[in-house]
Amino acid sequence: MTAHHAIEIVLTRPATDDELGRARRVVALASDTSRARLLALQRAKTPGRALHALRQRLDAVLPIDVLTTHHPDRQGQVLLNVALSPTVRTTVRRAAAARAQRPRDFLGQVVTDAVARHGEERARHLTSRLEELLVEHTPEELLLCTASTLLSHPHRRPRGKCASGPS
Repeated sequence: MTAHHAIEIVLTRPATDDELGRARRVVALASDTSRARLLALQRAKTPGRALHALRQRLDAVLPIDVLTTHHPDRQGQVLLNVALSPTVRTTVRRAAAARAQRPRDFLGQVVTDAVARHGEERARHLTSRLEELLVEHTPEELLLCTASTLLSHPHRRPRGKCASGPS
Protein backbone atom coordinates (compact mmCIF):
# COMPACT_ATOMS: atom_id res chain seq x y z
CA MET A 1 0.00 0.00 0.00
CA THR A 2 1.36 3.40 -0.96
CA ALA A 3 1.30 6.03 1.76
CA HIS A 4 2.47 9.58 2.26
CA HIS A 5 5.66 9.96 4.29
CA ALA A 6 6.74 13.23 5.92
CA ILE A 7 10.35 13.94 5.01
CA GLU A 8 12.53 16.62 6.56
CA ILE A 9 15.10 18.16 4.25
CA VAL A 10 18.18 19.74 5.84
CA LEU A 11 20.12 21.95 3.44
CA THR A 12 23.83 22.76 3.49
CA ARG A 13 22.88 26.45 3.35
CA PRO A 14 19.66 28.48 3.16
CA ALA A 15 17.84 28.04 -0.16
CA THR A 16 17.56 31.01 -2.49
CA ASP A 17 14.22 32.23 -3.85
CA ASP A 18 15.02 30.66 -7.24
CA GLU A 19 15.94 27.30 -5.69
CA LEU A 20 12.77 27.21 -3.61
CA GLY A 21 10.69 28.17 -6.63
CA ARG A 22 12.19 25.36 -8.74
CA ALA A 23 11.84 22.86 -5.90
CA ARG A 24 8.19 23.81 -5.33
CA ARG A 25 7.47 23.04 -8.99
CA VAL A 26 8.71 19.49 -8.30
CA VAL A 27 7.13 18.90 -4.87
CA ALA A 28 5.05 20.82 -2.31
CA LEU A 29 7.36 22.13 0.42
CA ALA A 30 7.08 23.91 3.73
CA SER A 31 10.05 26.01 4.82
CA ASP A 32 11.20 27.30 8.18
CA THR A 33 12.23 30.94 8.54
CA SER A 34 15.91 30.13 8.03
CA ARG A 35 15.14 28.42 4.69
CA ALA A 36 17.68 25.76 5.62
CA ARG A 37 15.11 23.18 6.75
CA LEU A 38 12.18 22.09 4.63
CA LEU A 39 9.37 19.59 5.00
CA ALA A 40 7.76 17.58 2.19
CA LEU A 41 5.31 14.73 1.75
CA GLN A 42 6.40 11.89 -0.52
CA ARG A 43 4.24 8.99 -1.66
CA ALA A 44 5.95 5.61 -1.42
CA LYS A 45 5.43 2.09 -0.08
CA THR A 46 8.09 2.48 2.63
CA PRO A 47 9.86 5.37 4.37
CA GLY A 48 13.15 4.29 2.80
CA ARG A 49 11.70 4.43 -0.68
CA ALA A 50 10.20 7.83 0.10
CA LEU A 51 13.64 9.16 1.07
CA HIS A 52 15.20 7.72 -2.07
CA ALA A 53 12.48 9.10 -4.36
CA LEU A 54 12.64 12.58 -2.85
CA ARG A 55 16.44 12.62 -3.11
CA GLN A 56 16.16 11.77 -6.83
CA ARG A 57 13.56 14.48 -7.40
CA LEU A 58 15.32 17.31 -5.55
CA ASP A 59 19.05 16.58 -5.57
CA ALA A 60 19.72 18.69 -8.68
CA VAL A 61 17.47 21.53 -7.46
CA LEU A 62 18.47 22.08 -3.82
CA PRO A 63 21.74 21.93 -1.82
CA ILE A 64 20.59 18.91 0.20
CA ASP A 65 22.69 17.80 3.16
CA VAL A 66 20.45 15.18 4.80
CA LEU A 67 16.96 13.80 4.32
CA THR A 68 15.25 12.28 7.35
CA THR A 69 11.89 10.74 8.05
CA HIS A 70 9.99 13.26 10.14
CA HIS A 71 8.41 10.61 12.38
CA PRO A 72 10.06 7.57 13.96
CA ASP A 73 9.12 4.16 12.57
CA ARG A 74 7.59 1.31 14.59
CA GLN A 75 11.00 0.54 16.10
CA GLY A 76 11.37 4.18 17.20
CA GLN A 77 14.03 4.97 14.62
CA VAL A 78 14.30 7.89 12.23
CA LEU A 79 15.72 7.00 8.83
CA LEU A 80 18.51 9.10 7.29
CA ASN A 81 19.45 9.55 3.66
CA VAL A 82 22.91 11.03 3.17
CA ALA A 83 24.67 11.34 -0.18
CA LEU A 84 28.22 10.04 0.14
CA SER A 85 31.10 10.75 -2.20
CA PRO A 86 32.63 7.76 -4.01
CA THR A 87 35.70 7.97 -1.75
CA VAL A 88 33.60 7.91 1.42
CA ARG A 89 31.45 5.08 0.04
CA THR A 90 34.59 3.02 -0.58
CA THR A 91 35.89 3.75 2.92
CA VAL A 92 32.56 2.74 4.47
CA ARG A 93 32.43 -0.48 2.43
CA ARG A 94 35.94 -1.43 3.54
CA ALA A 95 35.28 -0.63 7.20
CA ALA A 96 32.00 -2.59 7.09
CA ALA A 97 33.70 -5.57 5.43
CA ALA A 98 36.40 -5.54 8.13
CA ARG A 99 33.62 -5.94 10.71
CA ALA A 100 31.65 -8.41 8.58
CA GLN A 101 28.73 -5.97 8.38
CA ARG A 102 26.64 -4.51 5.62
CA PRO A 103 27.61 -0.87 4.90
CA ARG A 104 24.17 0.39 6.01
CA ASP A 105 24.43 -1.54 9.31
CA PHE A 106 27.96 -0.25 9.86
CA LEU A 107 26.89 3.36 9.21
CA GLY A 108 23.83 2.91 11.41
CA GLN A 109 26.01 1.74 14.29
CA VAL A 110 28.53 4.55 13.78
CA VAL A 111 25.75 7.17 13.84
CA THR A 112 24.04 5.56 16.85
CA ASP A 113 27.35 5.50 18.75
CA ALA A 114 28.05 9.16 17.85
CA VAL A 115 24.60 10.24 19.04
CA ALA A 116 25.10 8.34 22.29
CA ARG A 117 28.53 9.94 22.82
CA HIS A 118 27.04 13.37 22.14
CA GLY A 119 24.29 12.74 24.71
CA GLU A 120 26.82 11.57 27.27
CA GLU A 121 28.99 14.65 26.64
CA ARG A 122 25.98 16.96 27.11
CA ALA A 123 25.11 15.17 30.36
CA ARG A 124 28.71 15.56 31.61
CA HIS A 125 28.66 19.24 30.67
CA LEU A 126 25.35 19.81 32.46
CA THR A 127 26.59 17.98 35.56
CA SER A 128 29.73 20.11 35.59
CA ARG A 129 27.70 23.33 35.31
CA LEU A 130 25.37 22.20 38.10
CA GLU A 131 28.33 21.36 40.34
CA GLU A 132 29.67 24.88 39.74
CA LEU A 133 26.29 26.37 40.72
CA LEU A 134 26.13 24.23 43.85
CA VAL A 135 29.24 26.02 45.13
CA GLU A 136 27.19 29.23 45.48
CA HIS A 137 23.60 27.96 45.77
CA THR A 138 21.77 25.29 47.72
CA PRO A 139 20.15 22.35 45.91
CA GLU A 140 16.76 23.76 46.95
CA GLU A 141 17.52 27.13 45.34
CA LEU A 142 18.60 25.46 42.10
CA LEU A 143 15.55 23.23 42.03
CA LEU A 144 13.19 26.15 42.71
CA CYS A 145 14.82 28.28 40.04
CA THR A 146 14.80 25.45 37.48
CA ALA A 147 11.15 24.64 38.12
CA SER A 148 10.15 28.29 37.98
CA THR A 149 12.01 28.86 34.73
CA LEU A 150 10.63 25.75 33.05
CA LEU A 151 7.06 26.51 34.13
CA SER A 152 7.22 30.08 32.86
CA HIS A 153 8.69 29.02 29.49
CA PRO A 154 7.41 25.51 28.70
CA HIS A 155 8.23 25.56 24.98
CA ARG A 156 11.75 26.90 24.91
CA ARG A 157 15.07 26.31 26.58
CA PRO A 158 15.58 28.33 29.74
CA ARG A 159 17.86 31.33 29.29
CA GLY A 160 18.87 34.23 31.43
CA LYS A 161 18.21 34.94 35.08
CA CYS A 162 16.05 32.91 37.40
CA ALA A 163 12.45 34.12 37.54
CA SER A 164 12.30 33.77 41.33
CA GLY A 165 14.67 33.11 44.15
CA PRO A 166 18.27 34.27 44.53
CA SER A 167 20.41 34.77 41.45
